[in-house]
Amino acid sequence: MKNWKTVVMITLVLAAFITTSALAVDGGNSRKGKHLFKKTCKTCHGAGGEGGEISPKVKTMAQWDRHFKKAAKKHPGDVFKKTPKQDLKDINQFLYDSAADSLSPETCG
Repeated sequence: MKNWKTVVMITLVLAAFITTSALAVDGGNSRKGKHLFKKTCKTCHGAGGEGGEISPKVKTMAQWDRHFKKAAKKHPGDVFKKTPKQDLKDINQFLYDSAADSLSPETCG
């Protein structure tokens, strides 16, 4: 009976992980996204930046996905228009993978 409970628990954890992974951005590269985030976003969103300081763990995975859908239309300036779509996918993937509710939250300091 004890083994049955363990199998059920492992199955539930795996199902939760697979479900949250399905929300991630298709085709994004988290490692490249981290580099691009530091290069592209931290100029305005770093300490003392005009856009306010932002790090991956200030939002949940779902919040980062929603942010990127909205930000493409509402972000001040033209950074979203000038940045290649693949780079935006990579940044979104990094933020998603490093979000507050991810397995490895980051600050990207």
